[in-house]
Amino acid sequence: MRVAITGSSGLIGSAVRESFAGRGWSVTRVVRSAAAGVASDAVVWHPPTGPIDGAGLEGHDVVVHTAGASVAGMWTADRKRRIERSRVQGTQLLATTLAGLDRKPALFISLSGMHYYGQRDPDEPITEEAGPGTGFLPELVGRWETAAVPAAEAGIRVVNPRLGNVLSPKGGLLATILPIFKLGLGSWFGDGRQIWPWIALDDVVGAIEHIVGHSELRGPVNTVAPQAVSNREFTRAVAGAVNRPALFGIPAFAARLAPGGMADEILLSGARVVPRKLLDSGYAFRFTDLRTALRAMLRGQGR
Repeated sequence: MRVAITGSSGLIGSAVRESFAGRGWSVTRVVRSAAAGVASDAVVWHPPTGPIDGAGLEGHDVVVHTAGASVAGMWTADRKRRIERSRVQGTQLLATTLAGLDRKPALFISLSGMHYYGQRDPDEPITEEAGPGTGFLPELVGRWETAAVPAAEAGIRVVNPRLGNVLSPKGGLLATILPIFKLGLGSWFGDGRQIWPWIALDDVVGAIEHIVGHSELRGPVNTVAPQAVSNREFTRAVAGAVNRPALFGIPAFAARLAPGGMADEILLSGARVVPRKLLDSGYAFRFTDLRTALRAMLRGQGR
């Protein structure tokens, strides 16, 4: 199996690369032209404007696209533009390049996000058939997934894993908040009832490998743990994992002091996303309970 991966030095990309290599698969890194010391196992691209080494992508069986600017942080107008360019234009560049190859991949896995669904009633189960929410992130995710359409139109199987909050002590959300929680300052946002879909990094890798082997999976695939939790439950689970209390919340008005609407779309928003396609296709999650997952990660038994 020959696999090409963008974002191979990031949290998800590096874990996927390590797992694929452990299976004996040949892994090609798709790296920025500015990357130093490009090796023989790499091809160069420069998202979102190009160029891209299309010839270097010829003959791969699978392409996994994990690159893209994080949506975390202060949403200034410039920050929003950079997020959009990196995700939409970068995906479009890659998809159109793959569509034009003589030896196209059979599968293009282009990561997506559960923010497509926006704010939903905490009790409403949301499967892949649900429509989009409203706001910057739902619109962004919709355009991000649409950017992969040229590959599908060329006969490539395209899958968009809609990720929940990916948890790992090595990076991302969990690594960012752990120092705060260890000080006993962990808190929920607003009333804490909003659902925060989550997934352990091990299960992100497992789900991607599962997608490779299950040709019936196409389009959006909710990639979240099956046992959803509220923001308040999430906060208390993380606090308990580091043996600290979580006794108070940050009022919604205080969270909204962050510019650009980030608080309303990330901190105060959520949806009870259900991984219907993964479950129906037989994927067995390694971690379904948040507290169990956190204990395993902090003991070094999970990524």
